[in-house]
Amino acid sequence: MRTRSNGRIAVTHVICAVQGPDIGTNPVVASTTLSPPSAPCPDLCRCASIISGTIEPMNGMRGYRTLTMAVVVVITSAVLGGLFGGRVLAGQDNLSLHYESFTMALAAIEDSYVGEVDSEQLVYRAIGGMLQTLDPHSNFMDPRSYAQLRERQEGRYYGLGISINVIDGGIRVMNIFEGSPAFRRGLRRGDVIARIAGTDAMGITSDEAVQQLRGPKGSTVQISIQRLGYEGLIDLEVERDEIAIQTVQGSFMVDETTGYVRLQDFSETSSSELRSALAKLDDLGMERLLLDIRGNPGGPLDQAIRVSNEFLPKGDLIVYTRGRIQNSDQDYHARDDGDHIDVPLIVLVNRNSASASEIVSGAIQDHDRGLIVGETTFGKALVQSVYRVSQEAGLALTTARYYTPSGRMIQRPWDEVFDEYLTYSFRDQEPSEHAISERRFTDGGREVFGGGGVEPDHFIAGPIEGFDPAPFGRLLAARQEFATFAERFSADGDTRIQKRSEGRILVSQGFEIDDALVAEFRDQLKSRGLIIDEEAFVAEDAFIRAMMHYEIDLALFSVEEARRNLTASDPQAQFAITLFPEAERLLGVSRGAGAVAANQ
Repeated sequence: MRTRSNGRIAVTHVICAVQGPDIGTNPVVASTTLSPPSAPCPDLCRCASIISGTIEPMNGMRGYRTLTMAVVVVITSAVLGGLFGGRVLAGQDNLSLHYESFTMALAAIEDSYVGEVDSEQLVYRAIGGMLQTLDPHSNFMDPRSYAQLRERQEGRYYGLGISINVIDGGIRVMNIFEGSPAFRRGLRRGDVIARIAGTDAMGITSDEAVQQLRGPKGSTVQISIQRLGYEGLIDLEVERDEIAIQTVQGSFMVDETTGYVRLQDFSETSSSELRSALAKLDDLGMERLLLDIRGNPGGPLDQAIRVSNEFLPKGDLIVYTRGRIQNSDQDYHARDDGDHIDVPLIVLVNRNSASASEIVSGAIQDHDRGLIVGETTFGKALVQSVYRVSQEAGLALTTARYYTPSGRMIQRPWDEVFDEYLTYSFRDQEPSEHAISERRFTDGGREVFGGGGVEPDHFIAGPIEGFDPAPFGRLLAARQEFATFAERFSADGDTRIQKRSEGRILVSQGFEIDDALVAEFRDQLKSRGLIIDEEAFVAEDAFIRAMMHYEIDLALFSVEEARRNLTASDPQAQFAITLFPEAERLLGVSRGAGAVAANQ
């Protein structure tokens, strides 16, 4: 992290994820600050702070609120002046004309529009519209979105440890963080929070629920939940606490020699989490590693560098950035020999692996350090500088591009309205056509290409947890049928909820999905109005059983238990394991290339 001062602008550089390909409704987290987005767009961005100010009302115009004008001033002068320095002074006359046009239009709307207007929202949306003419990743963040970004990057917050969403007017729990106060008190995904502090919660917004659920560390909140199989409400008192958001979501031995680590996200704690996970696996006898960064949307640049450095020798180039502003041209090298530079490595990626994930996979591939297996990654290689403006809002502006060690720029092109770009993850992948200008070579002379994500060394489709189901299987997943089915289960011996239940299915860790449970699942589908295609159902038997087991494990036991059991049937993971002999040979190539480089 570096902090610099440029006149009135103090800039602190980090890299962070801002937004991602998911375009649905995001759940929010009950915390003392607003939550990290559940599915952030793959963005890499430098964080910065801008000290904003106010201006006096213009002659002949109505005085605007300080907040609104401060935002306008920061966007039109502080950002442009701070980023482009003398170039802005040369065009000051044009800037003044543009600024006058904007403020006069805003004044006319405030004075004459037929209805009441919110000047703050007008300015926010105007800035957002301006940024959307640039690229898919430049965007404006209102105070709530900016708080979510900072919280996600810090990897911790104060609250209950749940994410929530409004469904059919009810506050539904979408996720529980393991070890959190909510987890300890027995809340479950699918629970509906019916009352908060004795007040009916039906019909309130998610933001209103967050305001009521959050509070200082150590304070308590009374909630009442509805749960399938329980008559009446379940009353709980939950103590608020610090919530650590773990980015390593499972580390275990697949077999006697193969370790597995799932890095689900990047935050300021990711490299330390990874080192701890690898140390545990070393103690268990790990001789080769399967690193899973599928679905990882990215995060801080320094964490991508440190994670890569774990597997690379001192001096290896990891990534470099090029841009227009001061200090945007940077080369980042491995500072020390990584602790696992001699471990055969396979990295699992998919279409939702983006940004920082692509830095890791690109560096591993370019240095022939390991095999990349799965799908072509998202293709996000733009760097944003995030500037904090007045009232805790933020501006993310693309200020640089990043390149892999071989010189690849992996940013995918985008269409004018970004539709094709943002829906990339929803489409099946097809073989890419490459321009010869995009061709580069790894240290060992293997051919690689830029222009559209990191292409795997071995392609195998797997958009849903490593599986590539037919339309019927994808429909079941999209309808959340597996997660809904898991709500009917309870863990044998779990006494966190004392109230008696009826009709729930008890299972213990290590349970199996037998034909009786599959029949129960069929009955659920019929009861929810789905017409079952028998031939398609039989064809998707392996996928259906795997996802049933996975969702029940997530609901009752732990993320690691769920991931461990899923990996045993995950087609991408199982295919990758068969490739370790090739990964071992590639490690020899990497060592040879490194020796040559060291002698030059």
